[in-house]
Amino acid sequence: MLMPSIFGEDLFDDFFEDFARPMRRTRSYAAPAGGIMNTDVKETDGGYELDINLPGYKKEDVKAELNEGYLTISASTESNNDEKDTDGKYIRRERYCGTCSRSFYVGEDVTQDEIRAKFEDGILKLTIPKKEETKEIPEKKYIAIEG
Repeated sequence: MLMPSIFGEDLFDDFFEDFARPMRRTRSYAAPAGGIMNTDVKETDGGYELDINLPGYKKEDVKAELNEGYLTISASTESNNDEKDTDGKYIRRERYCGTCSRSFYVGEDVTQDEIRAKFEDGILKLTIPKKEETKEIPEKKYIAIEG
């Protein structure tokens, strides 16, 4: 049973966006960068299909882990754009290191072998089977009544 959040980091992120007056918005450091880890969740007859946007990441940068019913997707990247002039003085130095992570509860009955993952064009596509939770029905224990 996959249970994604229907709200972002802030319940009222887009609540005031339709009003005529412009609003000044600031992003927190914890908020994801534009387009990264945006996830589409589609329910099918046999399970769930997730499409997770990871623009700028490579397949080897992405990891998926299943632990105690939680599927955690994490990605990390590093880039270094050094440019020097002919004398060896820096004209521009830019570096970026970043990680992002997201977790989904898929149920404790789902195993690692049942989840299919494919990474292409900056999108991680996951297929997760739907499992019915098996609730144990408590056995009725009767007390003998003597008479």
